[in-house]
Amino acid sequence: MHGPQRIVSLLASATEILASLGLLDRIQAISHECDYPPGVVGRPRVTRSTLSSSLPSAEIDETVRRRLGAGEPLYQLDVEEICRIGPDLIITQAQCDVCAVRYQDVLDLLELNPSLHTHVLPLNPSSLQEILADIVQVGRATDCQEKAIQLVGQLKERMLAVQQQVMGQPKPRVACIEWIEPIMLAGNWVPDLISAAGGESLLAEGGTESVYHSWHDIVELDPEVIVVAPCGFDLDRSKQEAGGLPGLPHWGELAAVRQERVFLMDGNALLNRSGPRVVDTIEVLAHLFHPDHVESPGGNCRRGAGWDLLGKNA
Repeated sequence: MHGPQRIVSLLASATEILASLGLLDRIQAISHECDYPPGVVGRPRVTRSTLSSSLPSAEIDETVRRRLGAGEPLYQLDVEEICRIGPDLIITQAQCDVCAVRYQDVLDLLELNPSLHTHVLPLNPSSLQEILADIVQVGRATDCQEKAIQLVGQLKERMLAVQQQVMGQPKPRVACIEWIEPIMLAGNWVPDLISAAGGESLLAEGGTESVYHSWHDIVELDPEVIVVAPCGFDLDRSKQEAGGLPGLPHWGELAAVRQERVFLMDGNALLNRSGPRVVDTIEVLAHLFHPDHVESPGGNCRRGAGWDLLGKNA
């Protein structure tokens, strides 16, 4: 068997890519956030968060800003366990210090432990096309490039099928809320997913970082669809976080609210991870935007599992 045999994945999306390439058995350790597919559960976890996710959103945001401003990491590595494993490949990220272990922390670990002969692959996608390119990049690093190219081809076929289903339909104006308190609209690859699903992203462009916006900005543009998917939260936590939205000024006047097109989504599973399941997300969004032309996906992407409706009164 060729390619690296002892892989440590410090990124949930990388774990999902490896699994999609049939490399589950080579994964020796994972991050604290890796929970899909179910076969990864039980492997050693070599990262941990220094911030409790149970805190209120505003407090999480304030703490994150303060720690980043002070140069403090939000995550810690289990150096002892990584050294015990002696990986020949570590897959990490170089995109967002809020989302996962810092790339520099991984480099520091290897510098301080010269006995490790480990290749590091940092992923840094900011668009849908870069996510697909990362799948091929992981395939190349694991000697599975042909399989990765085939997987990307299959994903593109599914996206083309969605495109054909929504072709010619009006594109609803969509606001995707990535954080509620304070309000942040989803950037990076999310606007690409919205576009691929037949919608028009408001106040956020593909390939750019997520940014804070005032509620007034959103009201002014009067979105026809609102997707609420707080970063890192599952559907139940998203429902909890969204409870205060109907109390915002002019909430009931918004087109999305009047037409009952405010949706909650499992952001942790469907929006935040730059892996193969982004195509699942496109299929979900296409159904939400064009329910008369695109059937609702099943499984973990069905209503009540991957997404749900937020009523006028929550």
